[in-house]
Amino acid sequence: MRRLTIGDQEHIPGRNHLIAQIKTDRRAFLQCLGMGVSSLAVGGCSGNPEPGRYTQADITLLSEQRLEEEKAAGNGPYGKQVYQGYRGLAQLPWFELDKNGSLVCTDDSVPHAIDIHCHFGMSVLLAPEIDLNATTERVRHLLDCDAENPGCKLDLDIYINGNFDQDALVQLRWSTIAQGLWGSQFAKTQTIPNLLAEMDAMRVQHSFILPIKMGFPFGDSQTERWRDAINTAGAGQRLRSGQSVHPREETRIEQMRTHAANGARLMKLHPTVQKFYPDDPDMMPLYREAEKLGIVIFFHGGRAGIEPESRLRYAMPRHYEAVLANFPNLQVVLGHAGARDGEAMLRLALKYDNAWLGIHGQGVTRLDEIIGRTGGERLLFGTDWPFYHIGSSLAKVLICTDAPHKQQIRQAILRDNALRLFPEIERLDTTS
Repeated sequence: MRRLTIGDQEHIPGRNHLIAQIKTDRRAFLQCLGMGVSSLAVGGCSGNPEPGRYTQADITLLSEQRLEEEKAAGNGPYGKQVYQGYRGLAQLPWFELDKNGSLVCTDDSVPHAIDIHCHFGMSVLLAPEIDLNATTERVRHLLDCDAENPGCKLDLDIYINGNFDQDALVQLRWSTIAQGLWGSQFAKTQTIPNLLAEMDAMRVQHSFILPIKMGFPFGDSQTERWRDAINTAGAGQRLRSGQSVHPREETRIEQMRTHAANGARLMKLHPTVQKFYPDDPDMMPLYREAEKLGIVIFFHGGRAGIEPESRLRYAMPRHYEAVLANFPNLQVVLGHAGARDGEAMLRLALKYDNAWLGIHGQGVTRLDEIIGRTGGERLLFGTDWPFYHIGSSLAKVLICTDAPHKQQIRQAILRDNALRLFPEIERLDTTS
């Protein structure tokens, strides 16, 4: 592990206070950052759950979900779906390996997709800025399944982060810490040219880039930096800049208005990282203004299962219902289709017409059930790049829609539903 050293820094409001905290207790700071802390300045890493917000029944439900998934994997309608890394997906009929050994979607009948859930490599706090216009030999995804040959075990019939073994989880934790301190070697490869190349290989036409405002006192301007990098690269025809604000910042509404004026219609909010309940009364003015501005809210939805225990309580599906019920004209994307809380989140989506499900992460058996119960309505394709290769999400949709009577559903999930939510993309294509 690289030793953290704190040298002289130019004075930036909050920086000296933060450095003092690091010097006082480096271990606590590293643990806090590695868990995806929203901000040392707004509440730190601890906190007591409010009564009734997170119960023993909730804890038991997550444990049961994991056990049931492990038992059921490979026994669903599509049988065993285990591959050796992302390259192993070339065994499927829609993919091949090119001359460089990279995965390519070669089936021209696959619709050109719209990915509503992407990020770039992150550098915040003390980490040096990433050259987002750099090209590297390959992308190092955070689940780096192609680091070796053959690649790591990739099971498409479980929730995607179940493919992180203990070593991969440790690597993920240190890569997260590096993004805030000395710079991540993974993040340096998660750039605009590398994303565009992977999009081309996977027949993805447009991607939405979603920053997460962490609430740090400095080094926390991913929305502006990523937007500027896209503009500098001349990639605005294909990469759509999203935005994020921190729920506890006093200027959050003003920030949202500014970002919207710059064209950012999709806003990412992450309850477990930003440490807030979606139905907190203090959040209602933000949703009201988003509704007025025509902004679409993209929530991280549900428990992924790899968060710290102290953060799981924020993402219970019941905490999202007040947003859907009180703001019927606010379009809300529930990311990961609820992750490991998928059943409760699906019920919300079926109940409220302004709820959309981002389907990234769900295994093929679960995705097949979601498609069956929704008819493909308001389901949105997303990949969570660069956590995972785009192909891992695309393969699941193709597997679950591999029948003549499901071609319209495939078209809707990969493209048409996103065009309903963001019709400006179609106008952009017309003028390009």
